[in-house]
Amino acid sequence: METTLGQSEVYQFSNENTFVRFNENIRARDVFLVQTISSPVNNNLMELFVMIDAARRASAGRITAVVPYYAYGRSDKKDQPRIPITARLIANFLETAGADRLLTMDLHAGQIQGFFNIPVDELTALSTFADYFREKDIPKLTVVATDAGGAKGARRMADRLDAPLAIVEKRRLGNNEKVEAMTIIGDVEGQAVLIVDDEVLTGGTLVAAANVVVENGATEVYACATHAILSGPAVERIEQSPIKELVFTDTIPIPPEKRLPNITELPIAALMGEAISRIHTGQSVGALFNGH
Repeated sequence: METTLGQSEVYQFSNENTFVRFNENIRARDVFLVQTISSPVNNNLMELFVMIDAARRASAGRITAVVPYYAYGRSDKKDQPRIPITARLIANFLETAGADRLLTMDLHAGQIQGFFNIPVDELTALSTFADYFREKDIPKLTVVATDAGGAKGARRMADRLDAPLAIVEKRRLGNNEKVEAMTIIGDVEGQAVLIVDDEVLTGGTLVAAANVVVENGATEVYACATHAILSGPAVERIEQSPIKELVFTDTIPIPPEKRLPNITELPIAALMGEAISRIHTGQSVGALFNGH
């Protein structure tokens, strides 16, 4: 399916209120609104909500929010007293604004799909990463999960690469985003290691995992993560880490000042485009990953 981008205007007034106008007829059309929720997160979220509302009021036939990176995904449960479940709140906002469907990639927590009463299609970058590292043909490769919660995704990567799996046991210290990596479950002695995660925020978890596997005898360290948030000291930490190559997708734009020589960016436009085409024509999105 080939099509052109829709014509619209989006800007902020001097009072920081967001204005949206569609400059073509979208009545009864299948509308896909693409907006990744990266920095500035709250502005981008509000822009998406207003655009969905504008499309609904313009009598769009169906509105699909295409959100490559779903922000607030870490706030998916009440693990402390008197805190919000913001990932659920964002789901409520999207539905209230008028979205009929969500297309996203590698949610931080799988249960976020259950926060919606509308269909959710969650794509994964695992196949993209697996194809990339399979072509590199790294000998004696072991896949490593950064924690027990990421073991399922890392296991799927290990299966794709026909490689063994190890897991870093970690402890997070409070709410200050500091991580104390403790031990590794599995054997990485004399192995090249591929660390798999869904996102890199400050780099604390990733770099701690890289240091642990090196301390346990790993010969080379590679890493991949779908979302390159790279906030705070992330770039400096990665630069000083033993990671030979760190591979992201382009769900979040990486600014030039954060593009280290060892960072590789893989495009996901073709995967997203194929999913949009399948949604539009009523085909299976899950079939994209069958056999992988």
